[in-house]
Amino acid sequence: MNLIMLASEDTAEAGLARVTDPRRLIHLRQVHRARVGDTMTLGIENGCLGKGKLLSLSEHEACFDISALDQPPPAPLPVHLILALPRPRMLARSLEHATSLGVKRLTLLHSKRVEKSYWQSPELDPAKIHQHLVLGLEQARDTVMPIVDTARGFRPFVEDRLPELLQQRRGLLAHPGMPTECPRGINSDSVLLIGPEGGFIDWEVERMLDAGCEGIHLGPRILRVETAVTALLSRLF
Repeated sequence: MNLIMLASEDTAEAGLARVTDPRRLIHLRQVHRARVGDTMTLGIENGCLGKGKLLSLSEHEACFDISALDQPPPAPLPVHLILALPRPRMLARSLEHATSLGVKRLTLLHSKRVEKSYWQSPELDPAKIHQHLVLGLEQARDTVMPIVDTARGFRPFVEDRLPELLQQRRGLLAHPGMPTECPRGINSDSVLLIGPEGGFIDWEVERMLDAGCEGIHLGPRILRVETAVTALLSRLF
């Protein structure tokens, strides 16, 4: 935890934050070995971050002075990530990695090779998704919460939503066997599409290319989804 994330309910008193969440309290005591008077990095969800002094710490609450939180969060990546829904354990890691790298818009997409049972996973509960996003923000010292939505029908997505998303963005379809090597260091607003384990089927690839996407690849190696997410975002931006 490189940043202690403060939710709105933690900051009801002007200039003070009261943390009562067991996970953060355990981390403060056991990892940071925090003591009263310590100065720590804190951030208000969707707000500023900075240094705050620990005023008190008990088994049930930590109180911080947050009057000096005046730093802006790091710049976001200019990308809307479209990710075919991975298996639940892989979804958790992918959400955290993408959030740490600065993704602020993410759509979870159904495709032919996505198991229908994945859509019933508890990992898709909004509270669980929020938990993984918070972990990613804490890791990266960021405070701006990503927006995550779902597209459970591939055809409606590729025929209706994708063309609209691509009107003012560069579409990049990451898929093995595509003709173009993944570019480096782009700075234009983009839509990045990453398939499931086994990749998109040929029909899906054709529809996304027809919609205006460019097909790109990372070389001959086939990567796990969470590895591909990290590799592509790091290389592209």
